[in-house]
Amino acid sequence: MNIPLPTTVQKGCFLIASPEIESNLFFRGVLLICEHNASGSFAILINKPLELDLPEEIVNLRSAQNKNIGLRAGGPVQTNQMMLLHSSPTEQQQLLTVTENLYLGGDLQFLHELLNDESSPYVYLCFGYSGWAAGQLEREFLDGSWYLYPATTELLFHTPPEQLWRKLLRLMGGRHATLSTIPDDVTVN
Repeated sequence: MNIPLPTTVQKGCFLIASPEIESNLFFRGVLLICEHNASGSFAILINKPLELDLPEEIVNLRSAQNKNIGLRAGGPVQTNQMMLLHSSPTEQQQLLTVTENLYLGGDLQFLHELLNDESSPYVYLCFGYSGWAAGQLEREFLDGSWYLYPATTELLFHTPPEQLWRKLLRLMGGRHATLSTIPDDVTVN
């Protein structure tokens, strides 16, 4: 099934790093565009897992009933700030709907409810974010630094993070599918 690819930067899309982005946090990165408007863009890097020991008095992941919890490096800005990206539509007044069945936001009490929710909604605790000034992300997209693909909860929560970059490029087809076969280290051949 061919899904039409977005031709402009927009909220609710995956932002996929081109192979030209060779170093730093964005190497083979996949971000979720959470907001895009005339003032700029805001996205969360979603395919870079984190191994953190969080203070148990704040967030006790070991005793959580919900096993669909992941930690992600959300981006290079304000890495000490935690944001919740999840599939639970409750608490609508505090949430930003990113795309269908995908939400950003919630307070600490809401996080505790998600951790112990037996229906096990998917939750990523994202530390940091990525941001662009007005017009900056559009220029980077038009210069070929990024590709776009419609975001879905299926791709986000059911694809292992280390496979997401390649999978999205394969789904895009054509020359993008060919790019997905480039090894991480091109000197190894």
